[in-house]
Amino acid sequence: MKKADVVTFFDRLATAMPEPKGELDYVNPYTLLVAVALSAQATDVSVNKATGPLFKTVTTPEAMLELGESRLKDHIKTIGLYNSKAKNVIALSQILIAEHGGEVPRDRDALEKLPGVGRKTANVVLNIAFGEPTIAVDTHIFRVGNRTGLAPGKTPLAVELKLEKVVPADRRLHAHHWLILHGRYVCKARSPDCPACVVHDLCAFKGKTTLEGPPAGKKPAAKKTVKKKATAKKSAAAGKPAARAKTRRKAG
Repeated sequence: MKKADVVTFFDRLATAMPEPKGELDYVNPYTLLVAVALSAQATDVSVNKATGPLFKTVTTPEAMLELGESRLKDHIKTIGLYNSKAKNVIALSQILIAEHGGEVPRDRDALEKLPGVGRKTANVVLNIAFGEPTIAVDTHIFRVGNRTGLAPGKTPLAVELKLEKVVPADRRLHAHHWLILHGRYVCKARSPDCPACVVHDLCAFKGKTTLEGPPAGKKPAAKKTVKKKATAKKSAAAGKPAARAKTRRKAG
């Protein structure tokens, strides 16, 4: 995508979503860290349902250790992989207390050393909790980056590094939210809502759809198939194979 188009791309997303926000509920940097760690291979909605009651009483690593792994599992058992996630949350809470004074570090390397915390989770925490202009590439952003031509790459890291190069400096802080929300609600995996897309004309996706139907004089492939089946059925009803009926019509 050309530099000028990239600027227009984010200008339009900014106009459509002036104040983009993440959809995970949290109370402070610690609960945000826990929520993001729990959201791996799970929806934000399912995580919020589980953490709603949890975060009413547990908002610090100390409180989490007091709750214990067993009772934590009871809170998050509706989330996928809850056994391993509970173990990670207890372990990272112990490390935060022992090595960081119970505080969430404002450092990517330190965050990635915590159990269950990868680069994506670290970037989300740095962006939302500390206002760092990081871009956490999840499945939605990976799809949007490649599909639109904005930041093509074969891996999430490749897409992230590409985005860091092309996203305008004044759009870096919210780029993560604009792209993930656009991918979640408009540029969806199976049924992208291209007619509602504000960057439709800038997108390089070959399979994008429009409000208009097929070109004039051209019928969809599905209808052609139905027509062929109907002809074959009509010939069979007349006691003639479809191929023979076609030959006789030509001869006549």
